[in-house]
Parts: sequence; structure tokens; C-alpha cells
Amino acid sequence: MGYHLRQRDLVAGKDFLIVDAGPTAGGAWQHRWDSLRFADAHALADLPGMADAGVTFEQAPRHIPASEVVRERYATYESHYDLKVTRPVDVTRVDREPSGDFLVHAVGAVDQLQAQVVIMATGTWRTPRQPRDPGAPDFHGIQLTTPEFGAPEDFRGMRVAVVGGGASATGFVRELTPHADAVHWFTRRPVDYLDVAGSPAQEFGRESVRMQDEAAQAGRPLPSIVSTTGTPLTAPVRRLLDSGSLVRKPMFSRLVRDGAVLQDGTFMPLDAIVWAIGFHADLRALAPLGIDASEGVRVRDGHAEDAPGIFLAGYGPQASTISANRGARVIVRDAAQYLDDGAWPPTPPRKIRAT
Repeated sequence: MGYHLRQRDLVAGKDFLIVDAGPTAGGAWQHRWDSLRFADAHALADLPGMADAGVTFEQAPRHIPASEVVRERYATYESHYDLKVTRPVDVTRVDREPSGDFLVHAVGAVDQLQAQVVIMATGTWRTPRQPRDPGAPDFHGIQLTTPEFGAPEDFRGMRVAVVGGGASATGFVRELTPHADAVHWFTRRPVDYLDVAGSPAQEFGRESVRMQDEAAQAGRPLPSIVSTTGTPLTAPVRRLLDSGSLVRKPMFSRLVRDGAVLQDGTFMPLDAIVWAIGFHADLRALAPLGIDASEGVRVRDGHAEDAPGIFLAGYGPQASTISANRGARVIVRDAAQYLDDGAWPPTPPRKIRAT
């Protein structure tokens, strides 16, 4: 978003302001566990103009934590384009004033802002889906979601269940296997492996983007990515399958105090459960405007159609680093048009065909 705003000769801190809840650059990546290496994670596409900033992900080091790789490159990018990101700023709520402008409440480096347009590029990291499985409140072992995962060594000698069919879940199985006494992998549906090499261009298939966009335009809750793409058959996943460490089990029937009851009625003792079951978009600050990601939001080309002046960057079909570039360019164009004529939703300019 910042890059495309700067391409229109807008000045950060004067014409637009980017605020970020994180302590440093890197978004959600800065919070990922230290044992995660860039080679084991989903590939990232370079941001627009990244090469001009002298950084790239193509030759990123594979032996240091992924959090450091992304943080360093995004910090260089921010500096090169003079984005002046203000942090830490945790936006807590967005209210609409009688004038139609927005009053943005926050905690941190600033506590209140006024804006004519608000672009939410808040991602999903802080709003993981919570388990609703029978017996989950009764289980007395450790339960945590993906953002709460610290280090695989914390599970040494434990019997662990990993729930989820995505890249995070298979990554947890790989990392936990050398440390835990036993690792069991559960998914709610049979696993459909996506035979790709993990390149950014293959991160989201066309069908996945279509399904995400269809749900967003209809105002339905977004489907999980893995349910629309399958589980990427990356090199680490292939190695797990070949070693026999990655064996999918059907979802257990219910949890009890010290384990799980499987579908065939047998009991499996467990000490910990890692819930890698996806995320909701983090739109909690927009609740005063009637927006709830868990219930669904009507979004087309990044416009929150029922909330004039609100744009959702990276939502639904824009969620990959490939599609985010086009999405950001369109949102910047349409935000400028909305500020110019006040019409909502913005209407894309008509293409004039040469004769």
C-alpha cells in the first residue's frame, strides 16, 4: 500500500500515515518461532520495487530464522521508500463521525487519529480460529494455537496432537517429531496434496482465489486456504511422508481430561494439542461499523461495500504476496477516486478502446 501511495507522489506522514502494532518491521513474520527457517516456510514474493531497494527473497538465507530474514528485508524496504511507519500503534476501534470522516482510537505511539479513508491491512495473525470441538474445555493438558507456539523443545517427552491440514500443521509435525514422545496428526477431512515446489507463483491457485473472491463478494466467512488449495507438497513435506512421520488420522470424536476419544471409540492419551486450524481476518477494530470477519463482510476489489471509506487490503483473494500487489494498486487508485468524488463504491475507470 505504501509503495503505491508513494508512486502517486504522496508523502508519508503528511498525505498518508501507516501505523503498525508490531514493534519492528516484518508483520506477522517477526513473531514466528525461532526454529522456523525461511526454506521451510511458504515462499514469499518480492514486494513491488523491492529490487530497487536492493533486497530480494530469491537469495534469502535459509539457515537463520525466517523472522529475521523478513524483518531485515521489510525494514530496508520501508527505509528506501521513506514510508515512515509509526509503531507500535495498536488500533482498538474505528468510529464514524457525523462529518463522515473516521476517528481512529489507538494505544501506543499515537492514541487518536482522524482520517477520510481507512485501509485495514491487519492480516490474521492475532485472530486464530479457536477450537470448538467437543470436550475442548475439559482437556487438562496444554492447548495452544499457531501464534502461541514457542519452541519445539517445550514439548520434550510429551504426547502431542497437531490439528490442521495446512503448512503450519505439517511444519509443527516436522519440528516436534525429534522432541516429543509421540506426535499425532489429525485433520477434519482427507488430505489433498498439492504437487507444487512452493514457489510464490503457485502459492494460490486460480480456483482458490476464485472461491475466496466469491465468498468475499457474497459477504460469507472466508473458507480456509487449505480447503481451497490442498496441502502443498513441498520438499519438507515429501521428506516427512517418505520417513513415515506424517501419517494423517481422522479427526477425533471428542476430548476428555487426559486425551482424545477416536472415531472408533478407542482412547488416545495426550499431554498437549497444537491447534493449527487457520485464522480469521483481524478486523476487530471495525466492530463499531458493524463489520465482523467471523460473520462475513461484503468485499469487492478491497472495498467494504457496506462501509463507505473502508478498504480491506489483503482480504480474501488478495491474501497472497502475489495478489496483494495488484490489490494494493487497485485500492490506492480507488481510494484516490473516492476522495475526489465521494461516490461509493468506487467505480473503476472505463477503458476506452482504440478504433
